[in-house]
Amino acid sequence: MKGVRYRARLLPFYCTMESWVRPLARVLLALLGFMLWGAATALVFGGAFVILTYKNYKSFFEDYFLLVPGWLAIVSAFLLLPTGALAISIPARNSRYQQGTFMYLLIVLFCLEASSAVLAHVYSVSISSELDRTMGHLFQQYNGTYSHHPGSRAVDIIQRQLQCCGVHNYTDWRESAASQHISAGNICAPESCCKETYSHCTGDMRLSEQLFQEGCLRKLDSRLQFVMGYVFWCCVVVGCLEVLAAISNGTLMKQRPFQDFRILDSATFS
Repeated sequence: MKGVRYRARLLPFYCTMESWVRPLARVLLALLGFMLWGAATALVFGGAFVILTYKNYKSFFEDYFLLVPGWLAIVSAFLLLPTGALAISIPARNSRYQQGTFMYLLIVLFCLEASSAVLAHVYSVSISSELDRTMGHLFQQYNGTYSHHPGSRAVDIIQRQLQCCGVHNYTDWRESAASQHISAGNICAPESCCKETYSHCTGDMRLSEQLFQEGCLRKLDSRLQFVMGYVFWCCVVVGCLEVLAAISNGTLMKQRPFQDFRILDSATFS
Protein backbone atom coordinates (compact mmCIF):
# COMPACT_ATOMS: atom_id res chain seq x y z
CA MET A 1 0.00 0.00 0.00
CA LYS A 2 2.83 2.38 0.83
CA GLY A 3 4.40 1.77 -2.59
CA VAL A 4 1.12 2.52 -4.33
CA ARG A 5 0.68 5.74 -2.38
CA TYR A 6 4.27 6.80 -3.16
CA ARG A 7 3.79 6.24 -6.87
CA ALA A 8 0.49 8.09 -6.72
CA ARG A 9 2.27 11.10 -5.23
CA LEU A 10 4.97 11.03 -7.91
CA LEU A 11 2.52 10.79 -10.80
CA PRO A 12 1.67 14.53 -10.89
CA PHE A 13 5.41 15.33 -10.81
CA TYR A 14 6.08 13.10 -13.81
CA CYS A 15 3.15 14.59 -15.69
CA THR A 16 4.40 18.11 -15.01
CA MET A 17 7.92 17.20 -16.10
CA GLU A 18 6.65 15.61 -19.33
CA SER A 19 4.68 18.76 -20.08
CA TRP A 20 7.82 20.90 -20.42
CA VAL A 21 10.51 18.34 -21.36
CA ARG A 22 9.05 17.51 -24.78
CA PRO A 23 8.51 21.12 -25.92
CA LEU A 24 12.03 21.89 -24.75
CA ALA A 25 13.37 18.91 -26.72
CA ARG A 26 11.58 20.17 -29.87
CA VAL A 27 13.04 23.67 -29.57
CA LEU A 28 16.51 22.37 -28.69
CA LEU A 29 16.54 19.93 -31.61
CA ALA A 30 15.55 22.65 -34.09
CA LEU A 31 18.28 24.96 -32.75
CA LEU A 32 20.80 22.14 -32.92
CA GLY A 33 19.88 21.63 -36.58
CA PHE A 34 21.02 25.16 -37.42
CA MET A 35 24.12 24.70 -35.27
CA LEU A 36 24.98 21.51 -37.14
CA TRP A 37 24.88 23.48 -40.40
CA GLY A 38 27.31 25.99 -38.92
CA ALA A 39 29.50 23.13 -37.70
CA ALA A 40 29.53 21.74 -41.25
CA THR A 41 31.04 25.02 -42.47
CA ALA A 42 33.72 24.88 -39.77
CA LEU A 43 34.60 21.28 -40.66
CA VAL A 44 34.85 22.12 -44.37
CA PHE A 45 37.35 24.87 -43.61
CA GLY A 46 39.34 22.59 -41.30
CA GLY A 47 39.48 19.75 -43.81
CA ALA A 48 40.40 22.12 -46.64
CA PHE A 49 43.23 23.62 -44.53
CA VAL A 50 44.68 20.17 -43.92
CA ILE A 51 44.53 19.19 -47.60
CA LEU A 52 45.94 22.49 -48.88
CA THR A 53 48.76 22.45 -46.32
CA TYR A 54 49.73 18.97 -47.44
CA LYS A 55 49.59 19.83 -51.15
CA ASN A 56 51.61 23.03 -50.72
CA TYR A 57 54.39 21.34 -48.74
CA LYS A 58 54.03 17.68 -49.71
CA SER A 59 57.78 17.40 -50.41
CA PHE A 60 58.37 17.62 -46.65
CA PHE A 61 55.89 14.89 -45.70
CA GLU A 62 56.56 11.18 -45.99
CA ASP A 63 53.18 10.01 -44.72
CA TYR A 64 50.35 10.26 -47.25
CA PHE A 65 47.86 9.40 -44.52
CA LEU A 66 48.20 12.98 -43.28
CA LEU A 67 45.33 13.73 -45.68
CA VAL A 68 42.94 11.31 -43.96
CA PRO A 69 41.80 13.64 -41.12
CA GLY A 70 41.07 16.35 -43.69
CA TRP A 71 38.99 14.12 -45.95
CA LEU A 72 37.11 12.64 -42.99
CA ALA A 73 36.26 16.16 -41.83
CA ILE A 74 34.95 17.10 -45.28
CA VAL A 75 32.85 13.92 -45.56
CA SER A 76 31.44 14.64 -42.09
CA ALA A 77 30.62 18.20 -43.15
CA PHE A 78 28.59 17.03 -46.15
CA LEU A 79 26.70 14.49 -44.02
CA LEU A 80 25.90 17.21 -41.50
CA LEU A 81 23.80 19.06 -44.09
CA PRO A 82 20.99 16.45 -44.34
CA THR A 83 21.39 15.70 -40.64
CA GLY A 84 20.75 19.35 -39.77
CA ALA A 85 17.77 19.43 -42.11
CA LEU A 86 16.27 16.40 -40.36
CA ALA A 87 16.85 17.99 -36.96
CA ILE A 88 14.88 21.04 -38.08
CA SER A 89 12.00 19.10 -39.66
CA ILE A 90 11.53 16.40 -36.98
CA PRO A 91 9.92 18.70 -34.35
CA ALA A 92 7.33 19.81 -36.92
CA ARG A 93 6.50 16.48 -38.58
CA ASN A 94 7.40 14.04 -35.80
CA SER A 95 7.97 11.30 -38.39
CA ARG A 96 9.22 7.93 -37.20
CA TYR A 97 11.20 7.39 -40.41
CA GLN A 98 12.94 10.73 -40.07
CA GLN A 99 13.76 10.10 -36.41
CA GLY A 100 15.27 6.71 -37.19
CA THR A 101 17.28 8.06 -40.13
CA PHE A 102 18.47 10.92 -37.96
CA MET A 103 19.75 8.54 -35.29
CA TYR A 104 21.54 6.44 -37.91
CA LEU A 105 23.26 9.51 -39.39
CA LEU A 106 24.33 10.65 -35.94
CA ILE A 107 26.03 7.29 -35.31
CA VAL A 108 27.86 7.43 -38.66
CA LEU A 109 28.91 11.04 -38.06
CA PHE A 110 30.13 10.31 -34.56
CA CYS A 111 32.34 7.48 -35.87
CA LEU A 112 33.78 9.68 -38.66
CA GLU A 113 34.48 12.61 -36.36
CA ALA A 114 36.00 10.42 -33.65
CA SER A 115 38.36 8.90 -36.25
CA SER A 116 39.28 12.33 -37.59
CA ALA A 117 39.90 13.72 -34.09
CA VAL A 118 42.10 10.77 -33.06
CA LEU A 119 44.16 10.92 -36.27
CA ALA A 120 44.56 14.70 -36.01
CA HIS A 121 45.83 14.34 -32.44
CA VAL A 122 48.22 11.50 -33.34
CA TYR A 123 49.70 13.36 -36.31
CA SER A 124 50.08 16.59 -34.36
CA VAL A 125 52.22 14.71 -31.83
CA SER A 126 54.35 12.69 -34.28
CA ILE A 127 54.77 15.13 -37.18
CA SER A 128 57.63 17.17 -35.66
CA SER A 129 60.23 14.41 -35.86
CA GLU A 130 59.23 13.56 -39.43
CA LEU A 131 59.50 17.19 -40.53
CA ASP A 132 62.93 17.57 -38.92
CA ARG A 133 64.23 14.57 -40.85
CA THR A 134 62.76 15.32 -44.29
CA MET A 135 63.37 19.06 -44.14
CA GLY A 136 66.97 18.59 -43.08
CA HIS A 137 67.56 16.22 -46.01
CA LEU A 138 66.03 18.58 -48.60
CA PHE A 139 67.89 21.61 -47.31
CA GLN A 140 71.15 19.67 -47.42
CA GLN A 141 70.48 18.73 -51.07
CA TYR A 142 69.66 22.30 -52.11
CA ASN A 143 71.71 23.31 -55.19
CA GLY A 144 70.70 26.83 -56.13
CA THR A 145 67.84 29.30 -56.35
CA TYR A 146 67.31 28.74 -60.07
CA SER A 147 67.62 24.96 -59.95
CA HIS A 148 64.97 22.80 -61.61
CA HIS A 149 65.32 20.09 -58.99
CA PRO A 150 61.94 19.52 -57.22
CA GLY A 151 63.58 19.50 -53.81
CA SER A 152 65.33 22.82 -54.40
CA ARG A 153 62.12 24.39 -55.69
CA ALA A 154 60.30 23.13 -52.60
CA VAL A 155 62.91 24.79 -50.37
CA ASP A 156 62.54 28.13 -52.17
CA ILE A 157 58.74 27.92 -52.05
CA ILE A 158 58.55 27.25 -48.33
CA GLN A 159 61.05 30.00 -47.53
CA ARG A 160 59.08 32.57 -49.56
CA GLN A 161 55.61 31.54 -48.42
CA LEU A 162 56.39 31.11 -44.74
CA GLN A 163 58.97 33.91 -44.67
CA CYS A 164 61.60 31.72 -43.08
CA CYS A 165 65.24 30.85 -43.73
CA GLY A 166 67.00 27.55 -43.06
CA VAL A 167 65.73 24.63 -41.04
CA HIS A 168 66.18 26.21 -37.60
CA ASN A 169 67.39 29.71 -38.60
CA TYR A 170 69.38 31.45 -41.33
CA THR A 171 72.74 30.34 -39.89
CA ASP A 172 72.00 26.81 -41.14
CA TRP A 173 73.12 27.94 -44.60
CA ARG A 174 76.56 28.84 -43.23
CA GLU A 175 76.97 25.36 -41.77
CA SER A 176 75.62 23.48 -44.80
CA ALA A 177 78.59 22.94 -47.10
CA ALA A 178 76.52 21.05 -49.67
CA SER A 179 74.01 23.83 -50.26
CA GLN A 180 75.89 27.05 -49.55
CA HIS A 181 77.13 29.21 -52.41
CA ILE A 182 79.69 31.98 -52.46
CA SER A 183 79.21 35.42 -53.99
CA ALA A 184 82.12 37.89 -54.07
CA GLY A 185 83.94 35.75 -51.53
CA ASN A 186 81.05 35.78 -49.05
CA ILE A 187 78.81 32.92 -48.02
CA CYS A 188 75.25 33.67 -49.12
CA ALA A 189 71.89 32.21 -48.27
CA PRO A 190 69.37 31.57 -51.08
CA GLU A 191 67.60 34.64 -52.42
CA SER A 192 64.32 33.15 -51.21
CA CYS A 193 65.52 34.04 -47.71
CA CYS A 194 65.49 37.76 -48.54
CA LYS A 195 62.81 40.03 -47.15
CA GLU A 196 60.61 41.65 -49.77
CA THR A 197 61.47 45.14 -48.58
CA TYR A 198 65.08 44.67 -49.71
CA SER A 199 64.91 44.52 -53.50
CA HIS A 200 68.71 44.35 -53.94
CA CYS A 201 69.23 41.56 -51.42
CA THR A 202 71.58 38.82 -52.61
CA GLY A 203 71.44 36.65 -49.50
CA ASP A 204 74.71 37.96 -48.06
CA MET A 205 74.80 36.55 -44.55
CA ARG A 206 76.80 39.53 -43.28
CA LEU A 207 73.63 41.58 -43.85
CA SER A 208 71.47 39.40 -41.64
CA GLU A 209 68.84 42.12 -41.21
CA GLN A 210 67.86 41.54 -44.85
CA LEU A 211 67.12 37.86 -44.22
CA PHE A 212 64.23 36.11 -42.52
CA GLN A 213 65.32 35.19 -39.02
CA GLU A 214 63.06 32.27 -38.12
CA GLY A 215 63.58 28.71 -39.28
CA CYS A 216 61.16 26.90 -41.57
CA LEU A 217 60.81 23.86 -39.31
CA ARG A 218 59.23 25.84 -36.50
CA LYS A 219 56.91 27.75 -38.81
CA LEU A 220 55.64 24.74 -40.72
CA ASP A 221 55.26 22.73 -37.51
CA SER A 222 53.29 25.60 -35.93
CA ARG A 223 50.99 25.75 -38.94
CA LEU A 224 50.37 22.01 -38.81
CA GLN A 225 49.76 22.10 -35.07
CA PHE A 226 47.18 24.87 -35.57
CA VAL A 227 45.42 23.08 -38.44
CA MET A 228 45.32 19.70 -36.68
CA GLY A 229 44.24 21.30 -33.42
CA TYR A 230 41.47 23.13 -35.27
CA VAL A 231 40.17 19.89 -36.79
CA PHE A 232 40.45 18.09 -33.44
CA TRP A 233 38.44 20.64 -31.47
CA CYS A 234 35.88 21.04 -34.27
CA CYS A 235 35.23 17.31 -34.15
CA VAL A 236 34.98 17.36 -30.34
CA VAL A 237 32.49 20.26 -30.32
CA VAL A 238 30.40 18.75 -33.14
CA GLY A 239 30.37 15.41 -31.31
CA CYS A 240 28.96 17.13 -28.20
CA LEU A 241 26.26 18.79 -30.31
CA GLU A 242 25.36 15.42 -31.81
CA VAL A 243 25.02 13.85 -28.36
CA LEU A 244 22.58 16.63 -27.38
CA ALA A 245 20.70 16.11 -30.64
CA ALA A 246 20.46 12.36 -30.01
CA ILE A 247 19.10 12.96 -26.48
CA SER A 248 16.53 15.44 -27.78
CA ASN A 249 15.45 13.11 -30.56
CA GLY A 250 15.23 10.20 -28.13
CA THR A 251 12.97 12.27 -25.86
CA LEU A 252 10.63 12.92 -28.78
CA MET A 253 10.68 9.27 -29.80
CA LYS A 254 9.33 8.34 -26.36
CA GLN A 255 6.22 10.34 -27.16
CA ARG A 256 5.22 7.85 -29.85
CA PRO A 257 6.60 4.46 -28.81
CA PHE A 258 6.73 1.62 -31.26
CA GLN A 259 3.77 -0.70 -31.10
CA ASP A 260 4.49 -3.91 -29.22
CA PHE A 261 5.04 -6.99 -31.31
CA ARG A 262 2.44 -9.62 -30.61
CA ILE A 263 2.70 -13.33 -31.18
CA LEU A 264 0.20 -14.39 -33.78
CA ASP A 265 -2.23 -16.90 -32.45
CA SER A 266 -3.75 -19.58 -34.66
CA ALA A 267 -7.13 -18.36 -33.50
CA THR A 268 -6.54 -15.10 -35.32
CA PHE A 269 -6.71 -16.89 -38.66
CA SER A 270 -9.60 -19.18 -37.76
